Amino acid sequence: MTKERMKKNYFNRALLLFNTFKNRKLTQDDLEVAEDKAKHLGAKTNEFSLLLDMVKDTFAGRYKMNKWNMSVIIATIAYVVSPIDAIPDLIPVLGWVDDASIVGYAIAKLADEIERYRKFKQLKSTELL
Repeated sequence: MTKERMKKNYFNRALLLFNTFKNRKLTQDDLEVAEDKAKHLGAKTNEFSLLLDMVKDTFAGRYKMNKWNMSVIIATIAYVVSPIDAIPDLIPVLGWVDDASIVGYAIAKLADEIERYRKFKQLKSTELL
């Protein structure tokens, strides 16, 4: 099997698991584990942290988003914190590649919502001044 085909198989397995996690309920413990795991996501660390902020603000009632976008964020966080991955996190570095891929996928799907959230945060920070 070629390297490219192996990558595609891993990504397809990751998307299947991602869809499984869409309706999962997140706990405060999940969010804490997610914050800890964020540092392993390389270039996706800041983007994943933004998703965590979005879900926290939504749970706290400070920000509103539709259920579909929320389910994408919840599935992404659940996938990252879950020990069930396309590539297990026990394999250092390689185990985090699929997590970073899922975060990238979520960021691409949520581009409009992320832009709206950034404007919301900017407006809130100017209100505090």
